[in-house]
Amino acid sequence: MIKSNIFKRLYRDYTGKFIGKILLAVFFSIIVAASTSATAWLLDPAIEKIFINKDQTLIILIPIAIIIAFSAKGISLYYAKLIMINVSEEVKKMLQIDMLQSFIKADTEIIDNKHSGKYISNLNFDVGQITKLLSEAYLSIFKDGLTLLGLICVMFFQNWKLSLIAIIMIPLATITARILGKRMGKVSTQAQEKSGDLNRYLIDLFKNHKIIKIFQREHFEENRSEKFVNDLKEKSAKIAAVYIRSAPIMEILTGIMIAILIFYSGKLIINGEIGINNFFSFLAAMMLAYQPVKTLTKVNLAISQGFAAAERILPIIDNQNEISLNEQGDKLNIVEGDIVLDKINFAYKSNPENKVLQDMSLKFTGGKMTALVGHSGSGKSTLLNMIPRIYMPTSGNIYFDNQDISKVNLASLRNQISIVDQNTTLFDDTVFNNIKYARPDADKKDILEAAKLSMSDEFINNLENGYETMIGENGVKLSGGEKQRLSIARAFLKNSRIILLDEATSSLDSETEEKIQKALEKLTINKTTIVIAHRLSTILNSDNIYVIDSGKIIESGKHEELLEQSKIYKNFYQRQIKHH
Repeated sequence: MIKSNIFKRLYRDYTGKFIGKILLAVFFSIIVAASTSATAWLLDPAIEKIFINKDQTLIILIPIAIIIAFSAKGISLYYAKLIMINVSEEVKKMLQIDMLQSFIKADTEIIDNKHSGKYISNLNFDVGQITKLLSEAYLSIFKDGLTLLGLICVMFFQNWKLSLIAIIMIPLATITARILGKRMGKVSTQAQEKSGDLNRYLIDLFKNHKIIKIFQREHFEENRSEKFVNDLKEKSAKIAAVYIRSAPIMEILTGIMIAILIFYSGKLIINGEIGINNFFSFLAAMMLAYQPVKTLTKVNLAISQGFAAAERILPIIDNQNEISLNEQGDKLNIVEGDIVLDKINFAYKSNPENKVLQDMSLKFTGGKMTALVGHSGSGKSTLLNMIPRIYMPTSGNIYFDNQDISKVNLASLRNQISIVDQNTTLFDDTVFNNIKYARPDADKKDILEAAKLSMSDEFINNLENGYETMIGENGVKLSGGEKQRLSIARAFLKNSRIILLDEATSSLDSETEEKIQKALEKLTINKTTIVIAHRLSTILNSDNIYVIDSGKIIESGKHEELLEQSKIYKNFYQRQIKHH
């Protein structure tokens, strides 16, 4: 992405909204520049009138004027910084909201292929760099640029010959900053990657803490953690090294310049071409100019970091979903509840050669229960994800009551579907709110009823704060069976026409499973139900069973029929009988 395009984009979508505040910061920057320049210029009449001519009239006025100038500078600088910090924090908020919303709306396949640690680094590290660009770099351009311009004017007013020598340093410093800036952008990207790696590792530590203990891998992980931290430290140190590299260059250039100026100005004073008062005023302006020049050399580095961060962030914000919300599409109208898959093919974009589903055509009869059986990795869960359009088929169509679901309003489609997944997802919130998540407008009575139907109320009432108990990250305070029952409670609460059950009873003990099966029977009455189950005992009464192998439909029929017709199904059944 070209820098000019990035700048335009940041201005259009973010900074442009605060142009009034930015212009106010510029106004205060002008006062800072004028005050600093005035301080340098006042040394000319101060030395001439007071020290040389011994004029008593200005001995009070000039010091007062200098105090006023410094006060104006200090107050204006405070407000300029305050305004730009507020603007940058607002922009930071907007960027983070846009990133989070892009993440929430993104197709699931994109999220599955992006590690959360990298995303957290984008959200914090990169957005921080852009904030720094606004709060420090852009303010410095206004403040220090205008100050430098004002001081150069004072210098030329005192002596143009000396001024020409002095300003030679500026292009030299600019060239140095440009060279270092290119290096800074590269190093900053590397640091962001290492920050992402550390975030990713931290997430893994949280997830796998028990496994680390069981396998006694603490020492191994300690060494790994040290490596991740060291890698980040090295990249951060490189950033700092590049950043401070300008300091000795600037000091050397300044030293050479001052030496030349003292030599040349000495000759001018001896020859009577410049007065002592002019020289000291010039020298003050030049010394005051040192700080803005020094700051401006570092600005390019901050800009390089900010633009490098924007290059990483903006594509995330701009991510285009393939699964369209189709808000203008027809509302899904379910009467019978028939679902037909017509010649469905699917392959993940990360591995397009591997067809997960191949030319799959099947029907789920409305109001009936259909089961999917097959080995792990056969494509059952992928097929299930096609129904609510979590995944899009590579080719083929899916119809609900003869309505192509790719052409209907997505919200109306998903409103008709509930899912109970084998990997139960819960939020770090109360039990009550976790159930309510399925239907935000539900009242307390409905939520309690859903909990009873799912056999959840038994354990909920035994929790320390009942329904108001905080369950921790992903329900860490609950057992696998308890989590699953809350997931089933959600399905009861939503009361959709289509029910998807992906290993819905996988985490339950035999006694609880029996209760849940009875509850699920109530849930699925007269509803189109699609079941994935490893335990064939849970699907014996299914109206139809599809046997899937390597992404293809091998057989279909009822339990008794498949025992006779399908070798794969028969093997499944016999293995489970042995285990019991």
